[in-house]
Amino acid sequence: MMKSKGNFFRELFISIISISLISCSFNQQKVYLKKIEGSPAYEDSSLQIKEIVKSGEKYNFSFDINNYDLGIKTKKEFDYDLANSAKGQHIHFILNNGPYSAHYDQNFDYELPNGNNVVLAFLSRSYHESVKNSDAYVLTQIGDSNKINLESEFLFYSRPKGTYEGLDTEKLLLDFYLVNTKLSATGNKVKLTIKQGTFTHQFMIDSWDAYYIEGLDKGDVTIKLELVDNEGNLIETPFNPSERVVTLK
Repeated sequence: MMKSKGNFFRELFISIISISLISCSFNQQKVYLKKIEGSPAYEDSSLQIKEIVKSGEKYNFSFDINNYDLGIKTKKEFDYDLANSAKGQHIHFILNNGPYSAHYDQNFDYELPNGNNVVLAFLSRSYHESVKNSDAYVLTQIGDSNKINLESEFLFYSRPKGTYEGLDTEKLLLDFYLVNTKLSATGNKVKLTIKQGTFTHQFMIDSWDAYYIEGLDKGDVTIKLELVDNEGNLIETPFNPSERVVTLK
């Protein structure tokens, strides 16, 4: 039976719409940000500087640690995997908001560049999630010139970092460290921007927690963190914003 001209064009129009929707769905990238729940709290753990001694071109950092064991795997209650250090729990050591170095002993040497240096150290679980109680970190500066005000509001970048392979690419830990500031629905927030290829995803975070990023493709990913006020304006403070490129293989 021959279709009427009206029915023919109506079906053709529906087919074109269907093709367009299918094409769009293939070209969309869905990225999710989800809070991590099930990590041990370590509410009574603490980290303090015992002493910092210059020895030649390096400094020896010595820490006192209470109610926290370096070098063991963190027991967790969630059932998915995050990139996990085979060496266990450790200290994240961040110099001038650069990429952290992981230290599995409470005494270690570190070479500092000339000038003033801001050092943040905090306790980290084996899968690199920071311990966020008020006694679990140390913030100090070393040097005689260009001192900054350590009472300022700070956002330090921690994870994700470096190159991820295999199953580790499925969920990337997003973690950062706040000092002298809080996040809330009516106050400061962290603006997260994720860029991969032609796609850009933005999230506004109003709770200081660890999260994981899911849904990224293989390749390079740019992660940008900004400490902003309730109106979304960038807070003028040292090391703000932060940006890293990580690679998924």
